[in-house]
Amino acid sequence: MTGTLEPARTSLDYPEVPVGALLAGSARRFGDRTAVHFTGRDLTFTELHERACAFANALGGAGIGRGDVVAIHLPNCPQYAVAYYGILLAGATFSPTNPLLPPADLAAQLADCGAVAVVSWVPAAPALAAVQRQTAVRLVLLTDRDQALDPNHRAPLDAVPGAQDFEAFHADAPTVDPGVPIDVYGDLAHLAYTGGTTGRSKGVRLPHRNVVVNSLQYACWGTGSLPALDDAGGVVLEQVAPAEEYPVRLGTGVGINLTPWFHAMGTIGGLNVPVLGGGTTVLHERFDPGAYLADAERFRVTSMGGAPPLFGALVRHPEFATRDLSSVRGISSGAAPLPVELIQALQRRFGDDVVITEGYGLTEVTMGATIGPAARSAVRKVGTVGLPVYDTEVRIVDPAGTDLAPLPTGEAGEVCISGPQVMLGYKDRPEETAAALVDGWLRTGDVGVLDEDGYLAIVDRKKDMLLYKGYNVYPRELEELLFARPGVAGAAVVGRPDPMVGELPVAFVVAPGLSQADGEALMAAVNEQVLPYKRLRELHLVDEIPVSAAGKVLKRELRERLQ
Repeated sequence: MTGTLEPARTSLDYPEVPVGALLAGSARRFGDRTAVHFTGRDLTFTELHERACAFANALGGAGIGRGDVVAIHLPNCPQYAVAYYGILLAGATFSPTNPLLPPADLAAQLADCGAVAVVSWVPAAPALAAVQRQTAVRLVLLTDRDQALDPNHRAPLDAVPGAQDFEAFHADAPTVDPGVPIDVYGDLAHLAYTGGTTGRSKGVRLPHRNVVVNSLQYACWGTGSLPALDDAGGVVLEQVAPAEEYPVRLGTGVGINLTPWFHAMGTIGGLNVPVLGGGTTVLHERFDPGAYLADAERFRVTSMGGAPPLFGALVRHPEFATRDLSSVRGISSGAAPLPVELIQALQRRFGDDVVITEGYGLTEVTMGATIGPAARSAVRKVGTVGLPVYDTEVRIVDPAGTDLAPLPTGEAGEVCISGPQVMLGYKDRPEETAAALVDGWLRTGDVGVLDEDGYLAIVDRKKDMLLYKGYNVYPRELEELLFARPGVAGAAVVGRPDPMVGELPVAFVVAPGLSQADGEALMAAVNEQVLPYKRLRELHLVDEIPVSAAGKVLKRELRERLQ
């Protein structure tokens, strides 16, 4: 394969500005272009900035500002974007909260982050009402789907005593930036929580500097741009790369977003990055493959992004082959490894003109640390998550070691990351912070391999790795083999504890139409391709594999089933 191995530039000059400057610059530059489309309602860049400023001023009028935490307890909707930028413009800290959290988990997160205000969704508000007294929350703002379609609609408030209507709260507030002084290195923009796929969620402390840097790392990488400031101090991009390498020019991109904005990949990659690039984000309330493909054709989307389950469902849908998707120029995947078989299916459908990239990250690095090259002539290596983004280093070390000495090229070990997007630490957890941040490096707990060109491949999570008679067994290797078999739509491998050997590899497989006998044949076919100690000992056919809102497989739940 020919092409460049890496971008010519490895570093950027990041403006020292708060997160609100990202929206401010784009509002002045892209003005009446649609920033967010939701079921027939368009919110332009100008309108989004004005409403965010109004919300910021209303928060200030309510005595909420610098140092205060405001939680957003919403699904993706126009109100989310308004509240997110408004919170940051007010100098307060944004804490994302999954609206589907059960009351006990919601109470724990709100109490841990110390939220004084919550913007909540009416259908999810009863859970908030049940736990509010266990938290520091003194202001509850409610909104709903009807208000998403018409800001003049008033949301029902009876679910939470004393709650106020979200739109009414800031309807008459000034629509200018309140100009709150912000320490970009010290003031927290995000107090985000880890996914909890392997244990208890932890609060990750991310200042404005981290959010601006990580947003620019990905926005500039994906568009061939450099960051700059406009005359009023807003962030703008200068697209210096030629159109033949980056055909989607600034202010022309369109994408459908299903990644929750309460997840790191959603907040940075699904909100801030499109805002910086002047992209239009079409929001879908739930994933319906047919509706997704119809809107991809209708809105002439230029990019398709999400987690692997989204692409798996699209590839299997009968309209995937018939819809006009000729506008698509890029496909990006994150949250979990994209099976090689799925990458190949996407490439067959779109051809070499469409760039397919995988990225890798975690909440502890704001969102991301690596991604595949976006330039059309660049080398892409299937099965890798690309190269470190600007100003970022990746090192592979002995998972059991303490000196963080790099392992030889091609050897599997723990992925460590250094860069300006790495968190300050976990909230109120000094021991866990000290274990994760060592000598300027973040120990991720993921197992990976770096090749001779610096491309990273994720082998598995360290916590997901199995030990069979002292041998390391990586579930992803088995999952890739399962996924490549005919009829398999999803696969996850976990360990069943065994006192004699340690852990036995057990597969959960989604394969509609397969019988138990077919499942046994499937297991035998996979076992023929691996060394004896890696062989599957059980295979369970299931209707679905549990995933988080961000698309990560909840292996903890699968292990619990085995108990």
